[in-house]
Amino acid sequence: MKLGARLKTVASFVEKGDIVADIGTDHAYLPIYLARQKIVSRALACDVHRGPYQAAKQAVVNANLVDVIEVRFGDGITILEPGEADVATIAGMGGTTIIDILSKRPETTASLKGLILQPMNAAAILREWLITHEWQIVDEELVVDEGRLYEVIYAKQGHSTMPEPVLLDVGVKLWEKRHPLLKEHIESLIGQTNRALRGMENSESLKTAPRYQEFIEKIEKLEAKLACL
Repeated sequence: MKLGARLKTVASFVEKGDIVADIGTDHAYLPIYLARQKIVSRALACDVHRGPYQAAKQAVVNANLVDVIEVRFGDGITILEPGEADVATIAGMGGTTIIDILSKRPETTASLKGLILQPMNAAAILREWLITHEWQIVDEELVVDEGRLYEVIYAKQGHSTMPEPVLLDVGVKLWEKRHPLLKEHIESLIGQTNRALRGMENSESLKTAPRYQEFIEKIEKLEAKLACL
């Protein structure tokens, strides 16, 4: 089994000996990889959809890893007990969906020492949620997989101050280390915001809404960051 660059980047943040809960495991590719590389001592592969759950069960059997990986059917973090896992991985979902998953059982989320998250969108909202809920973003990565740029966020419990809003979009750690893909990342953010602006320009009521001006200011701030690179 060959793991793609996106999930391999998620896997790179898992520390040796961790017990990992992979939420939305799909075919259990990530837990199987972590087990085969002998990175994890145990893994929980969780999925709320019946098809992926069955596929994950079969994949774990085929990999002869039933003693290491337990496959569970159910809704995200609600099927975990506090202390069962050290780290939760959630990849390939929207940022607001990730927040919803982490919020459904606060006592279990609070028992985790780390979160490894790969949001498909709304990364700024996710970063803000993490910081306001006493999760410190300790590292971030950008990775290109099959022509698409992905963000991966690694957070541990701890307090941190809220950064300027534009860095919630860009990623504080990505900015601090001037990631090699940072220029491409900021250009993508500018493009997304420009498309949102164009979608509002045909409506006079939307053009006078506060959100329209917020988008304009966001583009200005992103372009200022880009000019610093």
